[in-house]
Amino acid sequence: MMIKSHLTPVLRLRTLPSTSPVVNLRALQPRHYATHHQTSSSKSEPEVKRRSVTPFNDTGSVPWSSLSILEKGARASQQTFNFGLVILGLTLTSGVLYVLYTEVFSPSSRTAYFNRAVDRIKADPRLIGLLGDGKKIEAFGEETGNKWRRARPIASSEVTDRNGVQHMYINFNLKGPKGTGTAFVHLFKPVGGKQWEYRYFYVDVKGQQRIYLENAEAAAALAAKERSKTDGIKFLGIRW
Repeated sequence: MMIKSHLTPVLRLRTLPSTSPVVNLRALQPRHYATHHQTSSSKSEPEVKRRSVTPFNDTGSVPWSSLSILEKGARASQQTFNFGLVILGLTLTSGVLYVLYTEVFSPSSRTAYFNRAVDRIKADPRLIGLLGDGKKIEAFGEETGNKWRRARPIASSEVTDRNGVQHMYINFNLKGPKGTGTAFVHLFKPVGGKQWEYRYFYVDVKGQQRIYLENAEAAAALAAKERSKTDGIKFLGIRW
């Protein structure tokens, strides 16, 4: 008969060597290493080389103090040229405005006297009878190679005689429902005078007697005749 013995196993704990790493506090501290990037960044970055300033590419973005002597001369030349262009533009503009005023808009311009002459012709009963309805009377310049009637220039001129008297001559053509004609205007400005005066203004219609709208010579002769009638007869220094 077998006797089973109850044996209690004895567990032996073996002490194992500690595997926990030894923490090195100095190793945890951050270390700073000198790198090429840090070394180069500590130095001032090299300036970017800019394009040389010339009179043709100067935009004014480069400060004056940063320009060389030659570049300052280039900028001064450019500014002088631009200033000259501005002065030239102003001069041309002023000239154009002056011509427009003296030739078109001024009350004493040729265009103004031409328009007045046409208005008087269209309102004159004698010319309406010869040419037709005043609203349908057309005034135009000399015939040209241009087929457009509006392109016909009005013949006009200004001259100064040897006595210093200024003269303005204007002539143009007329066309109405009943016929055609030609208008002539002669104005003069005495020495020192500011206003133009009529010497004559007449219209010729073919086959008809000349029609005067202004005739300074005839008016002066008529005025002298009227004065002679009112003045009476003067004999031996006594007016009778």
